[in-house]
Amino acid sequence: MHMADALVAPAVATTMYFCSGVAGGVSIKKVRLEDNVKKIPTMGVMGAFVFATQMINFTIPGTGSSGHLCGGLLLSAILGPYAGFLTMIGVLLIQCLLFADGGLLALGCNIWNMAFYGCFIGAFLIWRPIMKKGASKVKIIIASILGCILTLQLGAFSVTLETFASGITELPFSVFVAAMQPIHLAIGLVEGCITAAVLCFIYEARPELLWGIDEKHENKLAFKRTLGILAIATVFIGGILSLFASAFPDGLEWSMEKVAGTSELEAAGSIYQTFSSIQENTSLLPDYAFQGSESMIGTSVSGVIGAFVVFGFCYCCCKLFKFFKKKSTNP
Repeated sequence: MHMADALVAPAVATTMYFCSGVAGGVSIKKVRLEDNVKKIPTMGVMGAFVFATQMINFTIPGTGSSGHLCGGLLLSAILGPYAGFLTMIGVLLIQCLLFADGGLLALGCNIWNMAFYGCFIGAFLIWRPIMKKGASKVKIIIASILGCILTLQLGAFSVTLETFASGITELPFSVFVAAMQPIHLAIGLVEGCITAAVLCFIYEARPELLWGIDEKHENKLAFKRTLGILAIATVFIGGILSLFASAFPDGLEWSMEKVAGTSELEAAGSIYQTFSSIQENTSLLPDYAFQGSESMIGTSVSGVIGAFVVFGFCYCCCKLFKFFKKKSTNP
């Protein structure tokens, strides 16, 4: 659901940068109040995991479309909504700058559409109420599926509102909504199942890693081993499984083709050229491939390098902003 710059007017883009920035600022303030130092490596590993899984587009049968994990609910169910939101910002920022996935001007929109709803709406309105009286695999599955469907529907609807407010006449609001919502309903269902599988594994291995759950199991995996398994899975997904991703357009591109006949709209103006120029200079592996090459190795390298960069970015930001710093117990 990564929006390109051509889909948003500068005024809309600025507004969404502001909204996402406010949410990010509040999140930084909230996270700095926490003292769980184990969240530092967890943010890095889970950020890398979400980056890798977003490279796996899965086919939606009978549609000619595909979808991929957004990851907002997954991150917030493990890290909490505030740390999850900041981790998602890291994922989307690296995708935008290093791989030219989503427009730089549209980054504020993409953060709001893909991170805000999953991390805050999904966590506070779905995950926390369902887990309030104790967790179980059934509850995790229900929360994952309901949360992913709801938040992806909200994200898809926001895309249509942003294009409408931007005056993108090629995508009439009512027609675009009619295309976007059903396809993202199906994508949300699949994402919910994937999210449930990951969270159920963590619940069995290390339940206290899940946000709001204090349960402990006797035969659980060690903290480092649990993160190690997720790290290995990240490298495997980004380096190997990414080669088998669906070639069909994702839900947004598919909807645009249905409505406008193309998924690539043109945008004219100096501000678009400026942001495009910046992105061209920063994207070392555009479209997750070597520049000027269609080699599959480029995809594998992109998956592994991207995962490591996201991990490093999250880890360094935790140190820079002094997240999860041990509080003094002295009076």
